[in-house]
Amino acid sequence: MKSDIDIVVIISADIEWRATRYLVPSDRIQTSPFGEYFFYPIESIPSGHSMVFFHGGWGKISAAASSQYVIDRWNPKLLINLGTCGGFEGKIDRGTIILADRTIVYDIYEQMGDAESHIAKYSTILDLSWLQEPYPEQIEKTLLVSGDRDLDPGEVKKLQAKYGAVVGDWESGAIAYVANLNDVPCLILRGVSDLVSESGGEAYGDNDFFDKSAMMIMDQLIKSLPKWIQAADVFTVR
Repeated sequence: MKSDIDIVVIISADIEWRATRYLVPSDRIQTSPFGEYFFYPIESIPSGHSMVFFHGGWGKISAAASSQYVIDRWNPKLLINLGTCGGFEGKIDRGTIILADRTIVYDIYEQMGDAESHIAKYSTILDLSWLQEPYPEQIEKTLLVSGDRDLDPGEVKKLQAKYGAVVGDWESGAIAYVANLNDVPCLILRGVSDLVSESGGEAYGDNDFFDKSAMMIMDQLIKSLPKWIQAADVFTVR
């Protein structure tokens, strides 16, 4: 049964969710087919309105399915995705906060037809006209490329040359695509947790490095979340 929730914050990766649970403690954890979630009050939401933090799961399948699930269940005015992303070494700095204005699902390999048309099918332009400027914090507004894989050092140069990409992740492309299909405003904020070059990735094989970096990114994103909500024109008292 559908019930209105003003804002749903989807957290994708397991480490990102563990960080969220630590940074936003709640003793009222509930479960969905995808993972845990909890309702949480926030100062920038007027009285009587609500928000939920939702663990959507990692990868395109879970990201797409959980996005549709929360839209169908709660009819949100705004869908937010907070998380991490990998950056292209020499093109962006670690710690940079990315505001996605476009997403591309790049790991589609078509052998029987026009590969570019299939890539275009799952590319999404995010309409951010509802987001008031100046933005609440310094960000890099740019394209996010998504695939069901960590960035391949052998593909970094190609992705940069072909799409102008400087960051990549696993889920943003799927979340943006589903939000756009449902005409739900979508805010994707991701922090560059680690850098990848043609010679390798600084977090590859070093989970401790990634865990610490992810915690710092999530801390920054969650602390700034109320200001981003205040900047959202879609949030009105109904």
